[in-house]
Amino acid sequence: MTSVTAAGSSPGPAAPKSRKSVTGTRRTVAVLFLLPALVLLGALVVYPIGYSLIRSFYDQSGDSFAGFDNYQALFTDDGIRTALKNNIIWVVFAPTVATALGLIFAVLTERVRWGTAFKLVVFMPMAISMLAAGIIFRLVYDQDPDKGVANAVWVGVHDTFAESSAFPKAHPGRQSPLEPAGGGAFVTREPVRAGEAVVLPLVGVAPDLMPDGAKKAAPGRPEDGKITGTTWQDFTRGKGVGKLNGVDAAELGYAGMKIEAVKDGEVVASTTAAGDGTFSLPAAADGAQLRLPADNFKEPYNGLNWLGPSLVTPAIIGSYVWMWAGFAMVLIAAGLAGVPRELLEAARVDGATEWQVFRRVTVPLLAPVLAVVAVTLMINVLKVFDLVFIIAPGSSQDDANVLALELYRKGFASDQPGIASAIAVFLLLLVIPVMWFNVRRLRREVRR
Repeated sequence: MTSVTAAGSSPGPAAPKSRKSVTGTRRTVAVLFLLPALVLLGALVVYPIGYSLIRSFYDQSGDSFAGFDNYQALFTDDGIRTALKNNIIWVVFAPTVATALGLIFAVLTERVRWGTAFKLVVFMPMAISMLAAGIIFRLVYDQDPDKGVANAVWVGVHDTFAESSAFPKAHPGRQSPLEPAGGGAFVTREPVRAGEAVVLPLVGVAPDLMPDGAKKAAPGRPEDGKITGTTWQDFTRGKGVGKLNGVDAAELGYAGMKIEAVKDGEVVASTTAAGDGTFSLPAAADGAQLRLPADNFKEPYNGLNWLGPSLVTPAIIGSYVWMWAGFAMVLIAAGLAGVPRELLEAARVDGATEWQVFRRVTVPLLAPVLAVVAVTLMINVLKVFDLVFIIAPGSSQDDANVLALELYRKGFASDQPGIASAIAVFLLLLVIPVMWFNVRRLRREVRR
């Protein structure tokens, strides 16, 4: 038996379909699987944000409604204003420098055989926690050149071009023929004469701190037509041992001490003491006063105070760049691998130099990747806390302060949870536009 459907008649109602997700899984089942994650998300993200927002409108005790007083403190409190200023410096410089270095490393290592090994070394700091990196750079920036690598290098370079003194603490002793001449120099009380042996005793330098070239001091021998003498450490270990203003066998000469003969304020002759402290000046020094210039006694260069008020923020940013330049390099190198080589070769065939190819072809093609890297680092530096807290000493922490650190200090050290909550909300408001820009860019890239 057959049934015929009349032409033009409408079909019957379709059977109801079960609602499924795009993967074919029933939505009810999908929701059940996502429920634990949603609960954790609400407990660890949504609830803290909501509670911080509400708490930011209450006073220190949390009992009285304070309105916008806590938010007003963000722009009137000196500590918070300093933190905000430093955050602006961080956002401007840290992502820019890290991204630029990552771009340079990615481009330069693209053609070398050992590029992979170099990238591995540059990326390796990413495996170190912020806490460990902070401890490392606290030691790197130590003021003592014998401990801090940064000052050891800086002092080494400085001393290469400007030799430091070996006798910073030397000065005349009792009944010395020398007297202060101003500016840290010393001069003989009386003019000297040719044929005389002059004594220039000094004290103040421990024998074990004398330079390696120092030898046992020898008394100067008079010479006709010349002025001779000795400059030495007039100190002998042992109570009552040695003769005042006299060269003793156990005393050391000031090797390398500069000596000038001065007449009417002008230097007419100069020399340098030998290892045993002896020196000789020509007849032109007859009737002059001998001067030991201040260069002999200047304090040795001790490098820069990297963690002082003026340099602490750039120093910490340097440690951040050390950690995150590898991250930028890896992402940019991945983007560079997708750049069409025929475009680069076409530019070279047209006569473009490597710099022109880099500036006008490579960088524009990498612009989306560079933007993603820079924006990601901006979000990261807005929340920076560990490095500043660990690296900056207590004396400079106020100068290196950032919003995340100030949040911690207000919430725990100062017991001002209302202001701390306001800072947290303010930080969230700062991060949201940057995140929105990043998400929008990523969606635009997916649509392409």
